[in-house]
Amino acid sequence: MSIDPIAPDSPRKLQGKRALVTAGAQGIGLAISRHLLAAGCDVFVHYRSSADAAQALARDAAALGRRCAIASADLTEREECERLVAEAVAFLGGLDVLINNAGSLIARRSLAEATDDFWAETMALNLGSVRRVTRAAVPHLASAAKTGGGASIVNLSSLAGRKGGHAGSLAYATAKGAVLTFTRALAIELGPQGIRVNALAPGLILGTSFHTTHTTAEAARATVAGIPIGRGGNADDVARAAVFLASEFDGFITGATLDINGGVYGC
Repeated sequence: MSIDPIAPDSPRKLQGKRALVTAGAQGIGLAISRHLLAAGCDVFVHYRSSADAAQALARDAAALGRRCAIASADLTEREECERLVAEAVAFLGGLDVLINNAGSLIARRSLAEATDDFWAETMALNLGSVRRVTRAAVPHLASAAKTGGGASIVNLSSLAGRKGGHAGSLAYATAKGAVLTFTRALAIELGPQGIRVNALAPGLILGTSFHTTHTTAEAARATVAGIPIGRGGNADDVARAAVFLASEFDGFITGATLDINGGVYGC
């Protein structure tokens, strides 16, 4: 059996694929949206408050010859999630790739400080949104898988979901850990329909509003000092991994978590 000595470029497999990215107009989500467009995807971008950035992304997509549309939605509400998916499918003509990126630490609170309302809010955004959007998207992903050789879901978790996070991130870390379990369980459930489900667990990703808001400069320096590779990550580090897992719509990788942390945590 002859083997082609030149390995295929995985992102090329995304040419013409249709992707929905939640929270895709800022930080890691924006980088993922840009990389998917560059890989040949048509992209529907969800945003909550970053309207200007979302509109700029749509304009940039035209320069790449790709189709891109945007919509705002509150992903803590079931009806909003269903509307978002319906609008994405109507614009794209179907759905091959779902990137569940929406989430936030919201605030740092200890167990004693985390009220029931705060806990519920954190879970609704970081875990509930993934479930609601995915539930609405699965019929469309399954339909695409039948004709396109497969479909792909990529869920954004966090190093906090692996290690427990820094002080005050109890609720967030718990939700992100649940995203990893959700990913593994869903991969088993959706595998027979041709849908691969994987997760990303980024560590310290500098230059994002998340860490600008919730991580002090001193804490960031201390964290970087403990990273074997000697630097913090950036949004493009995560986006490249997201594109790779998205391209595994017809591959053998499912139920996996790809850690992006410079060597802080390994499986």
